[in-house]
Amino acid sequence: MPRAPLGLAVIGVGVMGKRHAENLVRSVPAARVLVVADTDRERARAVANELGVAKFTANSEEALRQPGVEAVVLASPAKFHAEGIRVAAAAGKAILCEKPLALTLAEADRALAAVEKAGVFLQLGFMRRYDPAYAAAKERIDRGDIGEPLIFKAIGRDPKAPPPSYFEAGLSGSLFLDSSIHEFDLARWLMGDEVTRVQATGTVVACPQLAAAQDVDIGFVNLHFARGGIGNVESFRQGLYGYDIRTEVIGSKGTLQIGFYRGPVPPVWSESTMPPDFPRHFLVRFEEAYLCEMQDFVGRVCRGAEPAISGFDGRQALAIALAAERSYRESRILSLNEIAGSRPGARPKPEAQRVRHHRRR
Repeated sequence: MPRAPLGLAVIGVGVMGKRHAENLVRSVPAARVLVVADTDRERARAVANELGVAKFTANSEEALRQPGVEAVVLASPAKFHAEGIRVAAAAGKAILCEKPLALTLAEADRALAAVEKAGVFLQLGFMRRYDPAYAAAKERIDRGDIGEPLIFKAIGRDPKAPPPSYFEAGLSGSLFLDSSIHEFDLARWLMGDEVTRVQATGTVVACPQLAAAQDVDIGFVNLHFARGGIGNVESFRQGLYGYDIRTEVIGSKGTLQIGFYRGPVPPVWSESTMPPDFPRHFLVRFEEAYLCEMQDFVGRVCRGAEPAISGFDGRQALAIALAAERSYRESRILSLNEIAGSRPGARPKPEAQRVRHHRRR
């Protein structure tokens, strides 16, 4: 008999959560969104009405209690990720959680302990791994096309900083946790190695309003890897000309560039000189990646397969981001061993990865 569609709840339907719900409803036949939840009840109502979802609520636990819900997509603000994982795990739901896993390692470890205890599926929302250009680059690196990866370089520039409300009440992380963490995940993934030391610097010059939130608008982070490789990550909140994501991996036999704009290059990159096809928003640049992420998540849960991006991956990226934050504030090189409980290079036991639930028939 064919499998029934996987019943899902989407919790948090702001810009990111709404896109996940749209993809699931419109482009993932193996999924059925049964309920959407948001603390803004009217936003939840509007999204449910637009997408034809039968139920909406302002209470995430109520969403998990809806009959038929087997899995949940957590797209709430970062402050609530760890708690959301614990509650969903206790309810026996498969989970896809947006980055970051948590805002502290202590919260992350409590969430991962709940997942292991319940034996549920947990995948982290590092969608860039699903982007065709990044996926192809990973295949070439693993095939040995560039030899041993030695240097990782990444640029992440947003067109403009989020509104002041984004930084209120500590709901989201700093630049390093909110933005650079994508590059930290890519660094581990593409280099096939763990980061052992970081040296970070940052400043507030383009967006002075961020000073009130004790954040920076420019961040540079140097990375040192266990096998001797090095890397650098640049993050900027106000590039103005567009959403610019680029990565380069230099190996012993060759170099790969990913995401570099290949159209006619203007002499000055600005709002007025960039061509109209240059992406101005992350949902445009990674449109296909977000869809592939949802398709893969649903498929893996239905098959009882392991997550493509594990809780361990989420914890390691979080540890790098927290080390970068502390390195910036203390103006020194920081070993990841100094981040409480972090064990660079350590891998979870096989049984910790085993998914006991959601093996559908």
